[in-house]
Order: sequence, then C-alpha cells, then structure tokens
Amino acid sequence: MEWTATTALFAVGTVAGLGNLVGIVASALGWAEYWPPGERTWNYYAHWTLSQVVNVALVGVAYLDWNALGLPQPAALAVGGVLFAVWYGAALVAGLDLGVEETKGLTGELRTDGWYRYSRNPQYVCYVVATVGFAVLAGSALAAGLCAIYLAWWVALPFAEEPWLRDQYGEAYDRYADRVPRFVGLRSLSAATGGRSSVDPK
Repeated sequence: MEWTATTALFAVGTVAGLGNLVGIVASALGWAEYWPPGERTWNYYAHWTLSQVVNVALVGVAYLDWNALGLPQPAALAVGGVLFAVWYGAALVAGLDLGVEETKGLTGELRTDGWYRYSRNPQYVCYVVATVGFAVLAGSALAAGLCAIYLAWWVALPFAEEPWLRDQYGEAYDRYADRVPRFVGLRSLSAATGGRSSVDPK
C-alpha cells in the first residue's frame, strides 16, 4: 500500500480508535478501570485525547478520500447528510439532558427522565445512526473503516459503564435498568406513546 496523507491519517485514527476500544472492552470485562473514569484522572485524559485524534483523522480522511466509492450523487449526499445532521444533533441534545460532566464520564446524578425515559443510552443510539450517516455521506471505504470503530465504541461503552453505575447508584440504578432498555426496544415505544414512566417514584 502506498502511504499518502489519507492512509497516514487512517492509520493514526485506527490506532487511536482501537486503543480506546481495547480500554473500553477491558473495562466491560472487569480487567481494567479505564472507562468511565469518574474523575479527571489519567484515563479521563487518555480517553478524550484518543477520541479527538480519531475525530480529526475521520474528518481528514473523509475530506481527502471524498466519495472514493463512487456512490450515486446527490442521493448519497442527501441521505447521509440528513442522517448525520439530525441524529448527531439529537445526540448532542441528549448529552445536554444528561449533563456535561456525566457525558464526560464523571460522577454526577443518575438521570432517569427526559430522553432517559426511553433508553438508558440515548446518546449512543443517536450516535450509531449519525455514524452510519457520516459513512454514507463520505462515500469512502477508509472513512467507513474508522466509522466501524466508532460503532464498536457505541455498542461497547454501556457494558463498561453499567458496573460503575451500579457501584455509584446501587438499587436506584437496578430499578431503572429493570424498566428501561439498554438501547431501544418495545419499552422505549411504550414510554414514548404515554406508557409507564421510568422515573423513580418519590
């Protein structure tokens, strides 16, 4: 493979992305305490530094390798753009609903209302769709490869977070998890259409 700016960015993004993924999976398996950090310790800075490296690499690869797959235009541009913009915006709103500190993996309050009535991880659900949208928008196999790492993050992160959340919030989190699905499901639809609320009774 000939090394170009595009392949170099892809390689850097892949290494950073897989580094974060290994830490997340190790945390989910109980082998490490990488994520969530709870406080601003070395793992907090490591996670977010690697995340920003992947972000920059993905944007650079998408720009340099734009529509290398030759996807039909403007259809791919419209579909990918709408999916990315709408669902990325929704993820940001869900993050504000949770709180900035909690979104960063820091200790805060347990959130069970708002967007969190429908899913225990609405940000990740939105990011999954937004990531697929970005891959379609970019039309690049290399960008899609980096997006695949992101998708693995969004799926793995809840499994790393849940033991920590149980330690932090105890039975309150267990009751919440019993009512609200990890991602989405029939209970999400029930809550969205006026079914049983997931908010803890006072």
